[in-house]
Amino acid sequence: MSPRKFARLITALRREGADPVRKDRPRGLPLEDRALLVAAYWRTNLPLRQLAPLFGISKSAADRIIRCLGPSFALQTRRRFRRGTVLIVDGTLVPTRDHEVAEQSKNYRYSTNHQVVIDADTRLVGAVGRPVPGNRNDCKAWELSGAKAAVGNTMVIADGGYRARARSSLTAAVTARSSSRHGRRNTTPPTARSRPA
Repeated sequence: MSPRKFARLITALRREGADPVRKDRPRGLPLEDRALLVAAYWRTNLPLRQLAPLFGISKSAADRIIRCLGPSFALQTRRRFRRGTVLIVDGTLVPTRDHEVAEQSKNYRYSTNHQVVIDADTRLVGAVGRPVPGNRNDCKAWELSGAKAAVGNTMVIADGGYRARARSSLTAAVTARSSSRHGRRNTTPPTARSRPA
Protein backbone atom coordinates (compact mmCIF):
# COMPACT_ATOMS: atom_id res chain seq x y z
CA MET A 1 0.00 0.00 0.00
CA SER A 2 1.41 3.36 -1.00
CA PRO A 3 1.80 6.15 1.59
CA ARG A 4 -0.85 8.22 -0.21
CA LYS A 5 -3.43 5.38 -0.03
CA PHE A 6 -2.56 4.76 3.61
CA ALA A 7 -3.11 8.47 4.38
CA ARG A 8 -6.51 8.29 2.65
CA LEU A 9 -7.37 5.23 4.74
CA ILE A 10 -6.47 7.05 7.97
CA THR A 11 -8.57 10.06 6.91
CA ALA A 12 -11.55 7.79 6.17
CA LEU A 13 -11.15 6.02 9.53
CA ARG A 14 -11.06 9.35 11.39
CA ARG A 15 -14.16 10.52 9.50
CA GLU A 16 -15.94 7.32 10.57
CA GLY A 17 -15.09 7.98 14.20
CA ALA A 18 -12.51 5.23 14.65
CA ASP A 19 -10.32 7.48 16.83
CA PRO A 20 -12.60 9.10 19.43
CA VAL A 21 -11.11 11.29 22.16
CA ARG A 22 -10.89 9.32 25.40
CA LYS A 23 -11.49 10.88 28.80
CA ASP A 24 -9.66 8.17 30.72
CA ARG A 25 -6.26 6.69 29.93
CA PRO A 26 -4.80 7.61 26.50
CA ARG A 27 -4.29 4.88 23.92
CA GLY A 28 -0.91 3.17 23.74
CA LEU A 29 -0.69 3.44 19.95
CA PRO A 30 -1.76 6.26 17.63
CA LEU A 31 -4.39 5.51 14.98
CA GLU A 32 -1.76 5.15 12.23
CA ASP A 33 0.04 2.37 14.13
CA ARG A 34 -3.22 0.64 15.03
CA ALA A 35 -4.33 0.69 11.38
CA LEU A 36 -0.94 -0.68 10.33
CA LEU A 37 -1.28 -3.45 12.93
CA VAL A 38 -4.69 -4.50 11.54
CA ALA A 39 -3.43 -4.40 7.95
CA ALA A 40 -0.32 -6.41 8.85
CA TYR A 41 -2.40 -8.98 10.73
CA TRP A 42 -4.73 -9.54 7.77
CA ARG A 43 -1.99 -9.41 5.14
CA THR A 44 0.75 -11.52 6.72
CA ASN A 45 -1.42 -13.96 8.69
CA LEU A 46 1.14 -13.86 11.53
CA PRO A 47 -0.09 -15.01 14.94
CA LEU A 48 -0.65 -12.22 17.46
CA ARG A 49 2.11 -13.64 19.63
CA GLN A 50 4.63 -12.70 16.92
CA LEU A 51 2.93 -9.53 15.67
CA ALA A 52 2.32 -7.75 18.99
CA PRO A 53 6.03 -7.37 19.99
CA LEU A 54 6.72 -5.65 16.64
CA PHE A 55 4.46 -2.81 17.82
CA GLY A 56 5.64 -2.93 21.44
CA ILE A 57 2.30 -4.08 22.90
CA SER A 58 0.94 -7.22 24.50
CA LYS A 59 -0.90 -9.99 22.67
CA SER A 60 -4.19 -9.14 24.37
CA ALA A 61 -3.85 -5.44 23.45
CA ALA A 62 -3.22 -6.39 19.81
CA ASP A 63 -6.30 -8.62 19.89
CA ARG A 64 -8.42 -5.75 21.28
CA ILE A 65 -7.17 -3.38 18.57
CA ILE A 66 -8.00 -5.85 15.79
CA ARG A 67 -11.47 -6.55 17.22
CA CYS A 68 -12.29 -2.85 17.67
CA LEU A 69 -10.68 -1.32 14.57
CA GLY A 70 -11.03 -4.22 12.12
CA PRO A 71 -14.73 -3.72 11.24
CA SER A 72 -14.02 -0.08 10.33
CA PHE A 73 -11.87 -1.31 7.43
CA ALA A 74 -14.84 -2.96 5.72
CA LEU A 75 -16.34 -1.30 2.67
CA GLN A 76 -19.92 -0.15 2.96
CA THR A 77 -22.28 -2.40 1.00
CA ARG A 78 -23.59 -0.65 -2.09
CA ARG A 79 -27.32 -0.14 -2.39
CA ARG A 80 -27.30 0.24 -6.18
CA PHE A 81 -24.80 -0.21 -8.99
CA ARG A 82 -24.24 2.01 -12.05
CA ARG A 83 -26.06 1.10 -15.23
CA GLY A 84 -23.95 -1.23 -17.36
CA THR A 85 -21.91 -2.49 -14.41
CA VAL A 86 -20.71 -6.08 -14.72
CA LEU A 87 -20.07 -7.97 -11.48
CA ILE A 88 -18.11 -11.17 -10.87
CA VAL A 89 -19.17 -13.60 -8.14
CA ASP A 90 -17.26 -16.50 -6.64
CA GLY A 91 -17.45 -18.51 -3.47
CA THR A 92 -14.56 -19.39 -1.21
CA LEU A 93 -14.32 -21.88 1.64
CA VAL A 94 -12.98 -20.40 4.87
CA PRO A 95 -11.84 -22.81 7.63
CA THR A 96 -14.08 -22.22 10.67
CA ARG A 97 -13.79 -23.74 14.13
CA ASP A 98 -17.36 -22.99 15.18
CA HIS A 99 -19.19 -26.24 14.32
CA GLU A 100 -22.61 -24.61 14.78
CA VAL A 101 -22.04 -22.58 11.60
CA ALA A 102 -19.55 -24.76 9.71
CA GLU A 103 -19.99 -28.15 8.05
CA GLN A 104 -17.51 -30.60 6.59
CA SER A 105 -16.75 -29.53 3.04
CA LYS A 106 -15.05 -31.23 0.11
CA ASN A 107 -11.63 -31.01 1.75
CA TYR A 108 -12.96 -32.75 4.93
CA ARG A 109 -12.39 -29.63 7.00
CA TYR A 110 -15.06 -27.69 8.79
CA SER A 111 -15.57 -24.52 6.80
CA THR A 112 -18.06 -21.87 5.75
CA ASN A 113 -18.84 -20.77 2.20
CA HIS A 114 -18.47 -17.02 1.63
CA GLN A 115 -19.86 -15.46 -1.56
CA VAL A 116 -17.83 -12.45 -2.72
CA VAL A 117 -19.04 -10.10 -5.47
CA ILE A 118 -16.59 -7.70 -7.13
CA ASP A 119 -16.92 -5.03 -9.79
CA ALA A 120 -15.27 -6.26 -13.00
CA ASP A 121 -13.90 -2.79 -13.87
CA THR A 122 -12.63 -1.47 -10.54
CA ARG A 123 -12.00 -4.85 -8.83
CA LEU A 124 -13.50 -3.43 -5.65
CA VAL A 125 -15.72 -5.62 -3.49
CA GLY A 126 -19.36 -4.84 -4.19
CA ALA A 127 -21.03 -7.22 -1.74
CA VAL A 128 -20.22 -10.12 0.56
CA GLY A 129 -22.84 -12.67 1.51
CA ARG A 130 -23.46 -14.04 4.98
CA PRO A 131 -21.44 -17.20 5.72
CA VAL A 132 -23.30 -20.44 4.99
CA PRO A 133 -22.19 -24.00 5.84
CA GLY A 134 -19.29 -25.20 3.70
CA ASN A 135 -21.13 -28.23 2.34
CA ARG A 136 -23.43 -25.96 0.29
CA ASN A 137 -22.49 -25.68 -3.36
CA ASP A 138 -21.99 -22.24 -4.87
CA CYS A 139 -25.34 -21.94 -6.64
CA LYS A 140 -27.20 -22.67 -3.38
CA ALA A 141 -24.92 -20.46 -1.25
CA TRP A 142 -25.43 -17.61 -3.76
CA GLU A 143 -29.11 -17.43 -2.80
CA LEU A 144 -28.90 -18.41 0.88
CA SER A 145 -26.14 -15.92 1.74
CA GLY A 146 -28.10 -12.90 0.53
CA ALA A 147 -25.49 -11.96 -2.08
CA LYS A 148 -28.01 -12.46 -4.89
CA ALA A 149 -30.49 -10.12 -3.21
CA ALA A 150 -27.75 -7.51 -2.62
CA VAL A 151 -26.86 -7.48 -6.32
CA GLY A 152 -30.43 -7.16 -7.61
CA ASN A 153 -30.80 -7.11 -11.40
CA THR A 154 -27.19 -6.17 -12.16
CA MET A 155 -25.44 -8.43 -14.68
CA VAL A 156 -23.31 -11.05 -12.92
CA ILE A 157 -20.60 -13.28 -14.39
CA ALA A 158 -19.93 -16.57 -12.61
CA ASP A 159 -18.08 -19.84 -13.13
CA GLY A 160 -19.65 -23.23 -13.89
CA GLY A 161 -20.68 -23.82 -10.29
CA TYR A 162 -23.46 -21.27 -10.70
CA ARG A 163 -24.74 -22.61 -14.03
CA ALA A 164 -28.09 -23.88 -12.75
CA ARG A 165 -29.08 -20.63 -11.03
CA ALA A 166 -27.40 -17.93 -13.10
CA ARG A 167 -28.26 -19.17 -16.60
CA SER A 168 -30.23 -16.01 -17.38
CA SER A 169 -27.33 -13.71 -16.44
CA LEU A 170 -24.81 -15.79 -18.34
CA THR A 171 -27.12 -15.95 -21.35
CA ALA A 172 -27.51 -12.17 -21.20
CA ALA A 173 -23.73 -11.76 -21.21
CA VAL A 174 -23.34 -14.08 -24.21
CA THR A 175 -26.19 -12.33 -26.05
CA ALA A 176 -24.65 -8.91 -25.42
CA ARG A 177 -21.30 -10.14 -26.69
CA SER A 178 -22.78 -11.69 -29.83
CA SER A 179 -24.89 -8.59 -30.59
CA SER A 180 -21.73 -6.48 -30.55
CA ARG A 181 -20.36 -8.68 -33.34
CA HIS A 182 -23.54 -8.44 -35.46
CA GLY A 183 -21.59 -7.91 -38.69
CA ARG A 184 -19.84 -11.30 -38.54
CA ARG A 185 -21.35 -14.48 -39.94
CA ASN A 186 -20.66 -18.00 -38.78
CA THR A 187 -18.80 -19.70 -41.62
CA THR A 188 -18.49 -23.10 -39.95
CA PRO A 189 -20.69 -25.67 -41.71
CA PRO A 190 -23.61 -26.97 -39.60
CA THR A 191 -22.39 -30.57 -39.76
CA ALA A 192 -19.07 -29.66 -38.14
CA ARG A 193 -20.80 -27.71 -35.35
CA SER A 194 -23.30 -30.39 -34.34
CA ARG A 195 -21.44 -33.59 -35.02
CA PRO A 196 -22.74 -36.56 -32.96
CA ALA A 197 -20.36 -38.02 -30.39
